[in-house]
Amino acid sequence: MKTALAPDLRAFMSVALRRQGVVGAIAPSSPSLARALTAVVPTSGTPVVVELGPGTGSISEAIRERLSPGARHLAVEIEPDLVTHLRRTKPWMETIHGDAADLGALLARAGVDRVDAVVSTLPWSLFPGRRQERILGEVGRVLAPTGAFTTVTYLHAVPLAGARALRRRLRSAFDEVLTTGPVWRNLPPGMAYVCRRPVAGV
Repeated sequence: MKTALAPDLRAFMSVALRRQGVVGAIAPSSPSLARALTAVVPTSGTPVVVELGPGTGSISEAIRERLSPGARHLAVEIEPDLVTHLRRTKPWMETIHGDAADLGALLARAGVDRVDAVVSTLPWSLFPGRRQERILGEVGRVLAPTGAFTTVTYLHAVPLAGARALRRRLRSAFDEVLTTGPVWRNLPPGMAYVCRRPVAGV
């Protein structure tokens, strides 16, 4: 069966099978989950939006639909094959090859020091605690005072120790952490954490 998503799905599966330590999901995010994660993206003005771990770009499309002309959409991806795929299939997005743990430096090279929203589908469960803290600290340092950070968790993982530890780190890094969902029309069902007002010094 040929669909518009076939090239994205092929790219996702190619990397997922070879690099299980990089890709944490079992399938690209659904449109329903994408809408939940991108609800914080401004729909007016010329905001700067950063996407962490765009994969094949299923969330990228939802971000693009919300942005007005003149806005900037930067995506940070660590996997070289996915960077190549994104630059070919989504030329309207500024795809940066790099590590989210170096977010501040990557954005500085792109001429950005503050962003209005950060949307993440990073595979947190694959990261040790100190790496999670470093990435959250980087997000907090680049996020504008009125900005928001969203990331995904999966329903089946919520009771697990790793997911509980991530929630503690989010609550340490941000003054406000809200949970939306679950989004049942995703494989697996997912939820979004919406985080605002980074805590200074984290």
